[in-house]
Amino acid sequence: MPETFDVIVIGAGPGGYVCAIRAAQLGMKVACVEKRETLGGTCLNIGCIPSKALLHSSEVFEETAHHLAEHGIGVGQVTLDLAKMQARKDDVVSANVKGVEFLFKKNKVTWLKGEGSIPAPGVVRVAGTDYAAKHIVIATGSESTPVRGVEVDEKRIVTSTGALELEAVPKHLVVIGGGVIGLEMGSVWRRLGAQVTVIEFLDGILPGMDGEIRKQFERILAKQGMTFRLSSKVTGAAVDDTGVTLQVEPAAGGAAEAIRADVVLLAIGRRPHLAGLGLDTVGVALDERGRVKTDAHFATNVPGVYAIGDAIAGAMLAHKAEDEGYALAEMLAGQKPHINYDAIPGVVYTWPEVANVGATEESLKAAGVAYKVGKFPFMANGRARAMGATDGFVKVLADRATDKVLGAHIIGPDAGTLIAEIAMAIEFGASAEDIARISHAHPSLNEAVKEAAMAAWSKPLHL
Repeated sequence: MPETFDVIVIGAGPGGYVCAIRAAQLGMKVACVEKRETLGGTCLNIGCIPSKALLHSSEVFEETAHHLAEHGIGVGQVTLDLAKMQARKDDVVSANVKGVEFLFKKNKVTWLKGEGSIPAPGVVRVAGTDYAAKHIVIATGSESTPVRGVEVDEKRIVTSTGALELEAVPKHLVVIGGGVIGLEMGSVWRRLGAQVTVIEFLDGILPGMDGEIRKQFERILAKQGMTFRLSSKVTGAAVDDTGVTLQVEPAAGGAAEAIRADVVLLAIGRRPHLAGLGLDTVGVALDERGRVKTDAHFATNVPGVYAIGDAIAGAMLAHKAEDEGYALAEMLAGQKPHINYDAIPGVVYTWPEVANVGATEESLKAAGVAYKVGKFPFMANGRARAMGATDGFVKVLADRATDKVLGAHIIGPDAGTLIAEIAMAIEFGASAEDIARISHAHPSLNEAVKEAAMAAWSKPLHL
């Protein structure tokens, strides 16, 4: 008889490992399947964590090379040791993945090493061995979406995986896709000396985010040195010994143009990674976009099989996957958790950062919701001035009739941290006045959030 578990989670990324640990904490016998040699999935190994390590290192490099003099700090010639910077990134990744392995041992989660599949309901096969499970959770994450005519080799034409491992700074990096990944990785290599061109099919970067933020962010990145080719599409790529020649056309059609690059980063988005699971064999239904169909309790149409994270509908965010993994484990234990998807923030970890939560002006207009807008610029914030980081603003959207906070959008220093206050406000149904009347430490960047809320409710004080 095969070894039996209460829960087997396939995939040890943020959604999978959190689900496994929480289920074990709640008294279940749990196993987690992972084919990588380390736990943590894309996020910890080749995504969120290594990219943030390089983002921070490149920010320090640029600050030292170009901005310390503003503070009266003189330095000699600034040099780049890319190998050491990459080694530091690898150390950060190693510490994080080892941390997950420690948590598995602490919580008695069994790591089943190898590629997992579901040959029959209630059965998971790993490296030729079958295991039985009362509950099976698909948490296999996502992969880079390909483009016809642009063949990835992770050397000249790379995904985010290859962009994290470059051994030299390219003279010209072309990024296909003006989304979060492309802009973050483009920022890393621009700071380190690359010329960066971003090619985006739509007429603006960061599709789906607040329109005003998108325009401001594009202006800031252009001022930093990025070049944008909007409303454009790549129709082909030819690789040779020294680089890549891209064929670029207007999105609406027209004459093609050749653009030469040392390295091309393909970053048009991600798609669920479901290959090899055998979902067709057991009859798990997918939607029109190739995602696993689930109900409000993450259950598929096959009893005992569930799915979370990038494998299902919704924003492809590590913290969204974590929330779903945590909630599902509690549901399997008979508890009744909930997730408010309107209160899940998104962040672009460039400098300045961009963060959002809840509704955009565009979505409120489309839904016919009457709303108020409160804005406050970081130029008028004392702490931002002291930091020399005055680009950007905070925007708070509130219901015109009730003053309830509906959304917020921030571009500026530490936006990813500041957005948490608005996420909590939305979660607890707070009004703009509620935020405005809370005492915020002075001088702090958080005061910009308070002032934007004041502007939405009544009037800002320092503007």
